[in-house]
Amino acid sequence: MTDTPDLPYRPCVGIVLFNNDGQVFVGERLDNPGAWQLPQGGIDDGETIEQAAFRELHEETGTKSAQMLDIMPEQLSYDLPPHLLGRLWNGAYKGQIQTWVAMRFTGHDSEITLYGGLYPEFSKWKWVELSDICQMIVPFKRPTYEKVINAFSHIAQGMTKNG
Repeated sequence: MTDTPDLPYRPCVGIVLFNNDGQVFVGERLDNPGAWQLPQGGIDDGETIEQAAFRELHEETGTKSAQMLDIMPEQLSYDLPPHLLGRLWNGAYKGQIQTWVAMRFTGHDSEITLYGGLYPEFSKWKWVELSDICQMIVPFKRPTYEKVINAFSHIAQGMTKNG
């Protein structure tokens, strides 16, 4: 299945979770060892961007300890590569259209539990520099992540200056 013009994009929220050192949370995908990503997930019917971001953050990291910093005004989309079409989301979408948010982690690392949710996404996690995330993710998401880095790099820089 490679012809997807009639398939829609899945509405999604992506989360750039900053710690107080200006580093960001990344998780290694449980289903794809060696592939890391930022928390992200679908927006349910009737949810606001903020509600979806906090729900997804809790589902994927186990924590609710965060505050909203910014919402990227531009939505970003990506298409699934041919080998994933029909395998994800019951074949209903050709990719995702994402609204990215920046959040500050206000808790302690011990609050992060990857296996607390019904469907765990990550096998492990770590804090990394925002500028390093493109090297860690699957290639088809790199153009999206480059735009996210550009949109939120001022936040990372401000946090490292202010501690």
